[in-house]
Amino acid sequence: MRFPLEFLDLDLWLAGTAIILFLTSEMLSPSYGKSNIYINNKRLRNAAKAVLILFLTTVVIRIISTVIAG
Repeated sequence: MRFPLEFLDLDLWLAGTAIILFLTSEMLSPSYGKSNIYINNKRLRNAAKAVLILFLTTVVIRIISTVIAG
């Protein structure tokens, strides 16, 4: 039985999540406007950076596997 998610699916999910987290952290920043939502922006940005690093890691793994296979 194959695992239903492939690297491409994981790449797209991580990229989308990183973009959403970065946009959310910017829209909730005090310089953007008044917001009544209280979320720790530093923690949100750190989570976005972690997801971005995971995405870049999957891209590097895909590039290495392409170079080795081809």
